[in-house]
Amino acid sequence: MKQILVIGSTVVDVILSIPEIPGRGEDVNITTVEYRIGGCAYNVFTTLRLFNTPALLCSPVGSGFYGDMVKEHLEKQGLKPFANLQKENGCCFCLVEPDGERSFLSHHGVEYLFSRSWMENVDFSHVDSVFICGLEIEDPDGDEIINFVYDHPELELYFATGPRINHVPKERMEKLLCRRDKRGKGPFLHLNKTEASIFTGKPILEDAAEFLAAKTNSSLVITLGEHGCYCLRGAGNKGSYVPPFEVKVVDTVGAGDAHFGSLIAYRKNGMSLEDACLEANRVGATIVGIQGSVLDKLPTKP
Repeated sequence: MKQILVIGSTVVDVILSIPEIPGRGEDVNITTVEYRIGGCAYNVFTTLRLFNTPALLCSPVGSGFYGDMVKEHLEKQGLKPFANLQKENGCCFCLVEPDGERSFLSHHGVEYLFSRSWMENVDFSHVDSVFICGLEIEDPDGDEIINFVYDHPELELYFATGPRINHVPKERMEKLLCRRDKRGKGPFLHLNKTEASIFTGKPILEDAAEFLAAKTNSSLVITLGEHGCYCLRGAGNKGSYVPPFEVKVVDTVGAGDAHFGSLIAYRKNGMSLEDACLEANRVGATIVGIQGSVLDKLPTKP
């Protein structure tokens, strides 16, 4: 099996457990504080690695308090920073409420930067796909990532649009959705129902999915939280609702990333889209039902 390049951030998540999101001017006491290594790319990479799927983490690491934490963690995992930069890493403050729902306050540092020059030492004969995230596409170096995937049409593209989908410059998003690989397929999209509705302007799930599939000429998956997910094998096909696994939600941080990472792993192992979605739903249920990082929640291969 060939590698997937996982491009994006590795960041320190500062997990703040709170009784409720404070209103303006209010004062809320934090129940617990925890530091974890996260970030979309890192979480997806970790999931792929735990599922024994070859992957290369293409994530820059900077300096400062948070950069040192990331470097130390990667070293413990037997990994080296893909690019060492002399500017500070940022962090993400994750506000987690008692029902497990999370809200993010992100301070972006060098972990969201990218340069095509970093890829010069990659042996592309061992690579067949690439993962990217909308958070990096939004940032100043987003064009570098888009140009990189255009430079390599031999690679299948997996794209997690992210919660700030409408903050990505329209011309970048349009260019990315129009990118085609050598099979004529655009990016395989992974997003939630809210993101799909906001981006397409279509409140009905099936309409939003059809609109996106027509844009990409590719498959997509829309996650539905406690209701499982919806998958579509390209425009004009019949979509499928894939059932969830019942679980008491404790902590949703990293759940979407692990869902996509496991979905990619199952697909690369030859599983059908519908069956891969079902297994990814099982992984998602595991993630939200346990407190801790993706690495801690998925200690064994499937």
